[in-house]
Amino acid sequence: MRPGDAEYEAALDETVKILQRWAREGRTDGWYKSLSEALKAEGHRVHHRGSIISHLLADACRRDSQGHHPMLSAIVILKATGRPAGQFFELASGAPFHRTAAYWTWEQERARVFARYRED
Repeated sequence: MRPGDAEYEAALDETVKILQRWAREGRTDGWYKSLSEALKAEGHRVHHRGSIISHLLADACRRDSQGHHPMLSAIVILKATGRPAGQFFELASGAPFHRTAAYWTWEQERARVFARYRED
């Protein structure tokens, strides 16, 4: 599986669906491994520590938002730390998200994701 190929696009579609469902449910236990297992249940083999899951999460954010909506991947966290991985923060600081304000926190971003999907 590689970014851009048909298998990747199918996994990306499923990633967005899973994350939107988790957001509606208000899940705070959305670990990378849980996402990997949910994708596997739908026929997509994506290791929770591999680079593909990072690409899927970044692309899910881009597909779900043009920068003004909260970043959908804010609800996916490392089990060991209870926080997103470093790739999330790198994505957050760049285009189109530009989450660079001193007062911005991923917890606020996660709360905005939950609020957005509870309202929809």
